Amino acid sequence: MADQNPTPSGQFVFTPEQGELRTAVRRFGAEHSDEAAVRRLMESTPRFDQKAWARLGSELGVLGLGVPEDLDGSGGGIVDAAIAVEELGAALFCGPVFGTLALSIPALVAAPDTPVRAETLGPLVAGVRTAAFAVPDRGGRFAADAVTVRAIGSGDEWTVSGTVERVVDAGAADDLLVAATGPDGVALFVVDATGSGVERTPLSTLDLTRPQATVRFAGAPARLLAGPAETAPVCRHALQVGAVLLAAEQVGGAQHLLDLSVAYAKERLQFGRPIGSFQAVKHRLADMLVDQEHARTAAYYAAWTLQDGTDDRELAASIAQATCSTAFTRIAADTVQVHGGIGFTWEHRTHLYFKRAFTDAVLLGSAEEHRARIAELVLDAAPARYEVPVATG
Repeated sequence: MADQNPTPSGQFVFTPEQGELRTAVRRFGAEHSDEAAVRRLMESTPRFDQKAWARLGSELGVLGLGVPEDLDGSGGGIVDAAIAVEELGAALFCGPVFGTLALSIPALVAAPDTPVRAETLGPLVAGVRTAAFAVPDRGGRFAADAVTVRAIGSGDEWTVSGTVERVVDAGAADDLLVAATGPDGVALFVVDATGSGVERTPLSTLDLTRPQATVRFAGAPARLLAGPAETAPVCRHALQVGAVLLAAEQVGGAQHLLDLSVAYAKERLQFGRPIGSFQAVKHRLADMLVDQEHARTAAYYAAWTLQDGTDDRELAASIAQATCSTAFTRIAADTVQVHGGIGFTWEHRTHLYFKRAFTDAVLLGSAEEHRARIAELVLDAAPARYEVPVATG
């Protein structure tokens, strides 16, 4: 976790162990996620290297970050998970990071202590199975009124029927966490994605490294993970962690693009001079750096808030998403501009990140939706003394 004692300058710092974690995941990304590997995997079935994914869980322990050790996790906290996800985002790693690490595992950690949780969580942490989160949200908030799946049964015998659209990482998932309306309200279930009564239809998406699928259930056997009383807080926790880890991924992608832009500005010559010597390019790069630093600060403050409970979790998560989505899309667009003619070709690697940036920007709520929520949360909490007096008489 991040050092909770400020340095003499008043800044929080990462621990040496977190530096080692960053180095290890960065080395893993360089080994398994260079541009050639990304292009090969995003056209394959499944769209990730299962051996590399297993290594993330068993060897590096990344999939267990934020999971207590008594649940077979690696310990640590959300800050540690954010560091790992940032580096995976920088490498544009092809794998079910969003569906498994960012959403399903946090949901399972927050779920009631039952055999279903233990049986589902262990294999995910070990990297031998993957999961997707088939739960509706509205702007990153759990939307119980948007649940389109119905559950029938009681006790240990349940089936689910209905359709969930656009589920990230569902196409190759082994388990699906599904919100369904039962006799007593909305509950959360675990469904074997390869079992009977489950049909998955892959969708054509802008970002081929982040696959989505429509999932149809027709009397699919399901195991109860959380009842109606627990489902809302479990899903709320998962979506908040997911938003913060998505923000960390956006920070990683944006940093990679900034590094690419600076390097290109140093080596690309025009009129006998590096283009980085021209004022217009300098200003653009400086603006990109400012956006990136704002995004990094917002993402890690939100991760620290979720980990230590030091501030409003929902507010911090929305600030992170509003800031990081805007920064990543803006830096992606500016990277294309800095690279000039070559940057406009879809074959150039900047466009792999460009597509990821604009796809991430609409997951778990747009920047505009999160800004509206920030205003709602801040203004609703504002003291009455800030109200504008109304003239009378």
